[in-house]
Amino acid sequence: MIVSSTDLTQRVNASVQTRHSGILELNPKSIIINPPANDIYPIEVTSIEAGYTTILLSIDPAIADVYDAFIRVTSLHSIELYHFSEVIGWIYFVAWSVSFYPQIYENWKRKSVVGLNFDFLALNIIGFTMYSIFNCGLFWIPSIQDEYFEKNPTGMIPVLTQDIFFGLHAMFATVVTITQCFFYERANQRVSWTARGIILVFALFLLISTIVAAATDKLTWLDILYFCSYVKLAITLIKYIPQAYMNYKRKSTVGWSIGNIFLDFTGGALSMMQMMVNAHNYNDWQSIFGDPTKFGLGLFSVVFDIFFIFQHYVLYRQSRKDVAADPEKPEKTGKDEIL
Repeated sequence: MIVSSTDLTQRVNASVQTRHSGILELNPKSIIINPPANDIYPIEVTSIEAGYTTILLSIDPAIADVYDAFIRVTSLHSIELYHFSEVIGWIYFVAWSVSFYPQIYENWKRKSVVGLNFDFLALNIIGFTMYSIFNCGLFWIPSIQDEYFEKNPTGMIPVLTQDIFFGLHAMFATVVTITQCFFYERANQRVSWTARGIILVFALFLLISTIVAAATDKLTWLDILYFCSYVKLAITLIKYIPQAYMNYKRKSTVGWSIGNIFLDFTGGALSMMQMMVNAHNYNDWQSIFGDPTKFGLGLFSVVFDIFFIFQHYVLYRQSRKDVAADPEKPEKTGKDEIL
């Protein structure tokens, strides 16, 4: 609806339109408002197709700023699919949140971190730190939110409370795991020079970007947050490689919790399922095929989880039997280098 004001001193033609055609039908699309006016003009909105769009207002003559006069509208195929998607979302949120603890328990039970790759831990803590910086900055800092809305006037902040909790909790759980490495048996394991070099590159990239943002107007603080998210994405692509390679060199998965993998697989698979359900329900396949980053990263993680399961139950299952038969037998540690 459009609400007119008694301050109106001249005749105005108010028009509404949708940013994307074929999703909604508006009736009427144009209203003539004559002064003096203090009335409400209803507009009927009918859904034609599922999807996302924005209803925009324009007036002629332009006697007022209507830049912020818009309504975001979501049209869906099925409310049942909407609730199903919500359930999927909470299940994979819980699965991913709990997935850190089987490894922590495994380390505590064995009083050893032999078999857990330190490169994986180093990359993981950097990744989740970057993820949390992005989420917290965009969720809590008003100046950065202003920058976001300046670039996306009709957009919504793409960070939820669950994202904040998951990122900070993931940092906490990873720090707990890293702390265990200082107190439990670890043999000759260490963070490899390859991983240190990768982390140094990321650190220099963010440091230089931050200096540029602080000293010039070439970059905004929103850009810095996006750079943090890009580092997180890059780490997600590479962080499993050291552990998989270490398992291969040791010919063993002893010390690497399979419970963590099953929960991560559950979370990743359900995350992709939710994306598919939402893409159908909102007729938004572009979110997957037009920008495949999120879906591709989820798929990449699931593929690695399947590979770890294959290592654990097929390739190196004999090593687990050997350890079970002779718990006092020293474990092969191998080197934890990526290359």
